[in-house]
Amino acid sequence: MRLTQLPLTTFKEVPADAEIVSHQLMLRAGLIRRLASGLFTWMPLGLRVLRKVEQIIREEMNRAGALEILMPVVQPAELWKETGRWDIYGDLLLRIRDRHDRDYCFAPTAEEVVTEIARRELRSYKQLPVNYYQINTKFRDEIRPRFGVMRAREFVMKDAYSFHLDQASLDSTYERMAEAYTQIFTRLGLRFRKVDAHGGEIGGSKSQEFHVLADSGEDQIAWCEGDSFAANVELAPALPPSATRPAASATLNRVPTPGVHSIDDVAAFLKIGAQQCLKTLIVDGSEGGLIALCLRGDHELNPLKAERLPGIARPLRMAAPERVLAELGAPVGSLGPVGLSIPVFADHSAAVMANFVCGANTADTHLTAVNWQRDLPEPAAHDLRNVEAGDSSPGGGGALSIARGIEVGHIFQLGDKYSQSMQAAVLDQDGKERVMTMGCYGIGVSRILGAAIEQNHDANGIIWPEPMSPFDVMLIELNPKKSESVTAAALQLYKDLEAAGFEVLFDDRDARPGVKFADADLVGVPHRIVVGERGVKDGKAEYRHRQTGAEEQTALENVVEFLRSRQASAGRSP
Repeated sequence: MRLTQLPLTTFKEVPADAEIVSHQLMLRAGLIRRLASGLFTWMPLGLRVLRKVEQIIREEMNRAGALEILMPVVQPAELWKETGRWDIYGDLLLRIRDRHDRDYCFAPTAEEVVTEIARRELRSYKQLPVNYYQINTKFRDEIRPRFGVMRAREFVMKDAYSFHLDQASLDSTYERMAEAYTQIFTRLGLRFRKVDAHGGEIGGSKSQEFHVLADSGEDQIAWCEGDSFAANVELAPALPPSATRPAASATLNRVPTPGVHSIDDVAAFLKIGAQQCLKTLIVDGSEGGLIALCLRGDHELNPLKAERLPGIARPLRMAAPERVLAELGAPVGSLGPVGLSIPVFADHSAAVMANFVCGANTADTHLTAVNWQRDLPEPAAHDLRNVEAGDSSPGGGGALSIARGIEVGHIFQLGDKYSQSMQAAVLDQDGKERVMTMGCYGIGVSRILGAAIEQNHDANGIIWPEPMSPFDVMLIELNPKKSESVTAAALQLYKDLEAAGFEVLFDDRDARPGVKFADADLVGVPHRIVVGERGVKDGKAEYRHRQTGAEEQTALENVVEFLRSRQASAGRSP
């Protein structure tokens, strides 16, 4: 493709409303254009990348035995009411009404629709297992769309749904999908990890996420190099400390702490570490009361773990400060478990603390040298916190590492959550009706582009992994109006490269060399060939590799073979 035939508009300046690198670079490189909040038009270069990602996904899904279908993006409310999700899905669901006053929604996902297909099409166990997938547009009415395509309202998703007669069949397909996902992200040239995860709104008994590793990731993942353990931090268990609780060694003391409320402020005021402080969080109970959660001051509460405790409201809600003050007699920030008249749960690490500092349940006052058993009852100990780097792995292989990741894939074992409510059943070997069990497998197709850029960029622009790049080669003609020989050589090379199977972006614009080089780096095509007057005289072309910055010269007549060798060394050839 010639750039003189492609209206590519690039920008030097960073867009003011773009918070992260991928959003900035996709706008600057002309891959996308904003239409409205969370809505983007895919421009020619961006669409080429998107289609390449889709193709790799499609190839691996087909190889895994999944069957491609295409479901409507507008879904009738009746199906969502069958599963109960019409009322519980919340404001993320974009609800619409047709001219006949019938309710519909714009698909945020497709469990209901695919289950409707299955209950109509599948009658016998002989038709199972079956795995339907689609690559289609979705819409979720995000309260705050941000980060470009990473959290857009409209996005492209690959969603697949499998139907089975029994758990063994589901297990087999689930593992096959996990293998397919591993192959997809490997082929895309991304650094990623598969981790155990929570099912979230989709539900199900088992799920795993696939995360592209990037410092800008919203999720934290924990893993151990010494064993196979890997999980989202929200799901990773924090093992109880192996050490026993020290004996009390100091006398309980009440200390005025005027204007001191946060753990950091308390630690600074008393000149101690946050790990010597106990923080007490008050949450709503499921029966209307209040419950106290105690953690070591330097640890972070894990809401999913807390929700599993008896008597705690789901979803987890921090108690309103005015209610806390009215019922417990002290404001948030001055609370502690000593003399507290509500149920108290403590994290394992908090339960082995001794001589700790906590709120005194009196405004602007804290207690020092507090000890369990001596000063207050032994707490009910549970795993309540997020794991941290250096914690022991549940797999027994050593210490955990923590990294940030961008979720790009998620697979679930749904069981009969949707098939039961919608009565999607088949006849088994004995002629008895059996509700099917289901699996669900999603990939954020458009999100992959943002994740890839977050992982692969420098100060000059995007560095596309070769399988995702919009073109194989950027061919640059320098000063085309000054030399007919340069134009002729560049044009011939363009024809030769395309004939050899390379996808070429030919910069034949009448623009300054610096502009062309800057755009080449910004767009991020892996290989760059430059044809200039001096090189043509010497029968040479200049080569530069986008990722490494390596520069070489090669004979004009040998450019095709030269590029083949460079692609082969990268594991890819046309």
